[in-house]
Amino acid sequence: MTEHELWHELAQQLRVDSVRAAAGTKSGHPTSSMSAADLMAVLMAKYLHYDFDAPENPANDHLIFSKGHASPLLYSIYRAAGAISEEELLSFRRFGSRLEGHPTPVLPWVDVATGSLGQGLPISVGVALAGRKLDRIPYRVWCLCGDSEMAEGSVWEAFEHAAFGGLDNLTAIIDVNRLGQRGETMHGWDLDSYANRAKAFGWHAIEIDGHDLAAIDRAYEEATKTTGQPTVIVAKTIKGKGVPEVEDKPGWHGKALDDPDHAIEELGGVRNIKVDVAKPEADAQPHQFKTGPLELPVYELGDDVATRKAYGEALAAVGSSDGLVVALDGEVSNSTFAEIFAAAHPERYFEMYIAEQQMAAAAVGIQVRGWKPFASTFAAFWSRAYDFVRMAAISRANIRLCGSHAGVSIGEDGPSQMALEDLAAFRAVHGSTVLYPSDGNSTAKLVAEMAEREGIVFLRTTRGATPVLYGADEEFPIGGSKVVRDGDDVTLVGAGITLHEALKAADTLAEEGVSARVIDLYSVKPIDADTLRAAAEATSGIVTVEDHWPEGGIGEAVLSVFAEAEEGPRVVRLAVSDMPGSGKPDELIAAAGIDAEHIVAAARKLVSATAAHR
Repeated sequence: MTEHELWHELAQQLRVDSVRAAAGTKSGHPTSSMSAADLMAVLMAKYLHYDFDAPENPANDHLIFSKGHASPLLYSIYRAAGAISEEELLSFRRFGSRLEGHPTPVLPWVDVATGSLGQGLPISVGVALAGRKLDRIPYRVWCLCGDSEMAEGSVWEAFEHAAFGGLDNLTAIIDVNRLGQRGETMHGWDLDSYANRAKAFGWHAIEIDGHDLAAIDRAYEEATKTTGQPTVIVAKTIKGKGVPEVEDKPGWHGKALDDPDHAIEELGGVRNIKVDVAKPEADAQPHQFKTGPLELPVYELGDDVATRKAYGEALAAVGSSDGLVVALDGEVSNSTFAEIFAAAHPERYFEMYIAEQQMAAAAVGIQVRGWKPFASTFAAFWSRAYDFVRMAAISRANIRLCGSHAGVSIGEDGPSQMALEDLAAFRAVHGSTVLYPSDGNSTAKLVAEMAEREGIVFLRTTRGATPVLYGADEEFPIGGSKVVRDGDDVTLVGAGITLHEALKAADTLAEEGVSARVIDLYSVKPIDADTLRAAAEATSGIVTVEDHWPEGGIGEAVLSVFAEAEEGPRVVRLAVSDMPGSGKPDELIAAAGIDAEHIVAAARKLVSATAAHR
């Protein structure tokens, strides 16, 4: 059998196996898989370098299916490589199977979860950045994209950043099969529309017939020899290729074939070709950056320090002690103070510019290789990248995100810059950690803990400077809280800027003979339920106060602790309820009803109501 004959037979096997996989549960995307079978057959048989017996090998190439719905094709590749059995292939989409409807890292050969279109290529940029700048290993990143997802803005953020970075270790393959879910895509088979834009962004673009094996071979060879810029292969393909009943026919997206046995017969029947995928040519180990002891910044009691500045200084210190720590920022590093890390560790700092989706994706891609990314921007702007964060949780990714300039306390910039939903958004992410420190020393300790924390970790920082409350020797374990002031009449719960308002309120209440317990809820998720329950038992009720909308923030986090209690405490929630405008921070905090005066009034009312019921 000649090389081209092998590729043809392998491609047909990939098509047959895609049909078979989807037939079992009568669901999946076999036609989307069939269009790219030739492209993947040549790739795995000749160009991919991957040790399926050692997926953790740092020298392995990376194959990312941005068109994650073509998972039957990916799983068929795994069978052809001997990584999974025929029995497992046919468990596709069944309950308990590792072969889920869209790929996830439940499988050791899958780097990231895909299926939310427009994410695979931006994440591939992150992996390629890691290879070039951090690992310094010459592996290649191959990304299979669908033509429908080319309408996503995140894809073009990736095109721009990859070209800017000169990532010639990245090859994107666009499977232009013309048909999307409901009909023809925006550009159909107009290959120039994709290639010309890619060239304008600075990519090397190659247009081919995606079913011409020789042309595919030449394109991959050209891509591997191109230097100084990434390559995109724009391949014209036919959806459902090989089965006349579905070839280039609308209405077959996401559907198993009606007569899979006949389709398999038309494709030449079941095959059992085993491909010995080339392993990386040489052992390689990631570059190691020099490190020293951890020396966190220390702030004196009573000094005014912005937690956003403490974040930057602490991150630089953690980076000095842990060579795996990496920082990314969305062109606001002089506000988030990530610039301090950039100055200390320029080789591990990535400027992502105003491209929050690409920044989140790059963080996910970088952590694929075991690095510890910290990404920062204004907390409000993380909302633009929220789907990437959601998918990062499905990817079991370990990323650390910092959101500064949160709440009305930022002042004159106005509501477009005020994150008022970020705590709710990040609390809702599966397995996430949400932190909200109130002073410089607690911020420093939490940044150090973030570096060792798995999952999605979000740190909310404050724009304005606030007094240092804690000594540098105090610890702030994630999942804990601090009783800053003890009392037995009422409990005040705050975090960040509102903790300082709660302390002012406690002083006023003390003058009136009301003893207030003040809790610093620096760990919003996981929450310190024991301390809150103890406070509820010891006092007449709880007042929560937050620089955030009422929905999903500190108040609701506290209420969740008592949701299943037979008799819960009285909880009064103070939060931002009306749309804010511009003004001085103190003016806005007062207008929102979350300043010390409003806390005092709420506490007074709560204590009086409790006394009246006794």
